[in-house]
Amino acid sequence: MTDTAASTPTDLAAFIEGLPKCELHVHLEGTLAPDLKLALAQRNGLDIGQTTVEEVEATYQFDSLTSFLAVYYPAMGVLVTAEDFSDLAYAYLAKAASLGVRYVEMFFDPQAHTGRGVPFSTVIQGYRQGIVRARAELGISGELILCFLRDLSAEFAMATLMEALPYKEWIIGIGLDSDERGNPPSKFAAVFARARQEGWQLTMHCDIDQEGSIEHIRQALQEIGVDRIDHGTNIVESPALVAEAKERGVGFTCCPVSNSFVTADMKADEIVSLLRDGVRVTVNSDDPAYFGGYMTENYAALAAHAGLDAGEVLALARNAFEVAWLTPRARDGYLAELDAYAARHGVTG
Repeated sequence: MTDTAASTPTDLAAFIEGLPKCELHVHLEGTLAPDLKLALAQRNGLDIGQTTVEEVEATYQFDSLTSFLAVYYPAMGVLVTAEDFSDLAYAYLAKAASLGVRYVEMFFDPQAHTGRGVPFSTVIQGYRQGIVRARAELGISGELILCFLRDLSAEFAMATLMEALPYKEWIIGIGLDSDERGNPPSKFAAVFARARQEGWQLTMHCDIDQEGSIEHIRQALQEIGVDRIDHGTNIVESPALVAEAKERGVGFTCCPVSNSFVTADMKADEIVSLLRDGVRVTVNSDDPAYFGGYMTENYAALAAHAGLDAGEVLALARNAFEVAWLTPRARDGYLAELDAYAARHGVTG
């Protein structure tokens, strides 16, 4: 990752580092660090073609969403047992906790595992074990968002939804990710309608600068009725949709560092424009093991690029807790912690 945080003022960098944070856009499979990938391959007796961490790191190369996915999905082959999934979740949560993350809602892609013969139960039980362990040992709380792979069929998505029903209490929401080309939200309208009937919260990726971005955002908002949109900063191209999202209080889970890998820039201007317009934009890490930036780096990179002050950084953190799928009591607790931190630093926002 380019050291975009280098120009962040020292006092703001310290404020960001200690800031109580909430992460709403992170793919558990995207937190598979090279050292853990190699360790899991060795544990499972798999030949991945690399024998050192440096060799694994060298494979994490891409310059677009498509080339990223071509690296991302094959890497998941080292995840085989419930212990593997538990270790992955715990490793991410330990890293996040060290960076001041207090609460996180994490995407996972069960079809990427069931499609290669790993049972759904193995995936979710492993992830759940890691979450419970991290809460007990580290004090960080986490929930799971089940994502469908949009380049697969709606029928496969519906079957996966049915598989998830026995584990409803372990899944807080339903999402949609992977290659957006030719796979609009409307393709999954019936699946998301059923998910809503089951009481789940809804979100969808509307990746930046994709073909049909505005139409996909419109479908997500108006036809699917999502509670949040992941990425979605192309909404600035439609003032009417911006106004609708603002009125409904829809959250946007933005990922500055990963944006700068798959497009020409991190979309800082769009994120900050939406923030200053009162839209509930948030900062997140996306696939930090691949993009080299966790929560602190994403806040710092955006602040440096856009010239944010501490009050605006605080507003981004507050947005995240406000659009998270928390109980009112839990939300109030986190916001009180955030307010106390800001007061100690003389920051309002």
